[in-house]
Amino acid sequence: MKKRKTPTEQERERIRDELRRDVALRQRGYRERALQLFPHLCASCGRAFSGARLKELTVHHKDHDHANNPPDGSNWELLCIYCHDHEHEKQGMAGYGNGSAADNARSEPSALFNPFAALDVRTAPESKEGKTN
Repeated sequence: MKKRKTPTEQERERIRDELRRDVALRQRGYRERALQLFPHLCASCGRAFSGARLKELTVHHKDHDHANNPPDGSNWELLCIYCHDHEHEKQGMAGYGNGSAADNARSEPSALFNPFAALDVRTAPESKEGKTN
């Protein structure tokens, strides 16, 4: 069996740079699409993001498979950096304590909060009759 030669420090650095560039390109692609598809709200806590704070809004893969990026965004949700960390912490803790991995991997939305509930009503233009002060 032929022994592989150890790459030099320059070769390792070149490989690391290529990997960083590939990851950045892949992330930028689905992040830009998700920001076009969804309102700039955290799907968990409901905070709105705009301007310079938009960078705090991240794309979370619902099935935790970063290669699964359907063009309709059905595997994504926008989460703020805090809720995103919390979501991955829940995934890492699955099976510990009283719950099971199946309990933590529920696919139905949370009954506590839905930031998109009645979104059409909240974003509809106000009519003169319906306006109250």
